[in-house]
Amino acid sequence: MKRIAALLGKELSDVRANPALFVPAVITGVVSIVMPFLIAVAVPYVTGERLSDSSDFRIALEMYREQPATRQLDAEGAIQAMIFQQFLILLVLTPVAGAMSVAAYAVVGEKQARTLEPLLATPITTFELLAAKVLGALIPGIILVAGCFALYVAGAIVFAHAGVYRTLFFPRALLTIFLLGPLAALAALQMAVCVSSRVNDARSAQQIGALVILPISALLVAEFTNNFQLTSAVILQICAALAALNLALMTIGIRLFDRESILTRWK
Repeated sequence: MKRIAALLGKELSDVRANPALFVPAVITGVVSIVMPFLIAVAVPYVTGERLSDSSDFRIALEMYREQPATRQLDAEGAIQAMIFQQFLILLVLTPVAGAMSVAAYAVVGEKQARTLEPLLATPITTFELLAAKVLGALIPGIILVAGCFALYVAGAIVFAHAGVYRTLFFPRALLTIFLLGPLAALAALQMAVCVSSRVNDARSAQQIGALVILPISALLVAEFTNNFQLTSAVILQICAALAALNLALMTIGIRLFDRESILTRWK
């Protein structure tokens, strides 16, 4: 654990020295925060038309108002709460984007800077090395999404109808942000680490890690088309599957990380 902690400190120091790595994640976070407020608050204010008057939202409103915790909201507030809940899935992409950028740089960047070879020559095990690099990418991503979520809640308090912000503390919302998000980011960055150990281009690793974005986007589309409801139970099932996937990816990553090849044949 001491060697992992020492290497983790080095990884976090490298991340602080390269803030540009988080540009894609910050852009994703800004878009994820702004979009629901445009739809739920800005557009009705500019047009002068209430969302609750739209036939497109009536069926969804009836389904959402069936939940006991939202019955105290008026019709407009219930629709706003529904929109904010659905866009939380988009906010999950923030730690995924941040983790992929950092994880790819953590291996490919060190290979290009010739700082990985001395590290591999030490007694540190492959598991310790990968664990430190994975945590070094995951922790900043979690901090970033926690900050985005705080801004999301603050915006709901200021701009949305009274009581809407409370729905962002429902188990469904908290599980989405603080369990589904980190597990999805962990899967993405482990894919990026696996690939970056065999390639010389960080973009290749990021593209492979982006495969995690596709099912998350599918969940968002399914919720907006009312073909699927992401309940707390469903989120827990998805998280269990992601946890199993992460264990498998860690095992694969250890096997794929060829220390000898990097030390003797990488150019």
